[in-house]
Amino acid sequence: MTANWASFVAAEPDLAKTVEERFGAFTHHVLATLRKDGSPRTTGLEVRFLNGELWLGMMPDSRKALDLRRDPRFALQANPGEGTGMGGGDVRISGRAIEVEDPETKAAYGEEVEPPEPFHLFRTELTEVVRTYVEDDTYLVVQAWKPGEPLRTVKRT
Repeated sequence: MTANWASFVAAEPDLAKTVEERFGAFTHHVLATLRKDGSPRTTGLEVRFLNGELWLGMMPDSRKALDLRRDPRFALQANPGEGTGMGGGDVRISGRAIEVEDPETKAAYGEEVEPPEPFHLFRTELTEVVRTYVEDDTYLVVQAWKPGEPLRTVKRT
């Protein structure tokens, strides 16, 4: 089961706000895709939250775009920033990236974001959103959301 960003926001607005803030704190994040041989590839990436979707834009024929065309599964981790503070926690999103071929959708994205032309554009279908943070210098808290399931929170000492 998958959900778009708007569905996640509707299901878990507080967590969605935190996730957007974490991704908004820095420009570059880490995208994991699968190479042709099945091994992982990590690369830097900018992301956008627009019109109820989480968008991934990429240079033409970049390795990450070719990976996603072949196998749409991805994992995306927000840049933790400098030091060890990670204000707001560590945030990860997993899902499937679906390439956008519709010229009107790409044009609208291009008007809003102004990426270098040409570019690949992928919308995402989420399969999991996870936030990990430290509470009261005592607990490691893991919040995990999957489409169709309630938010699960686990505290560890």
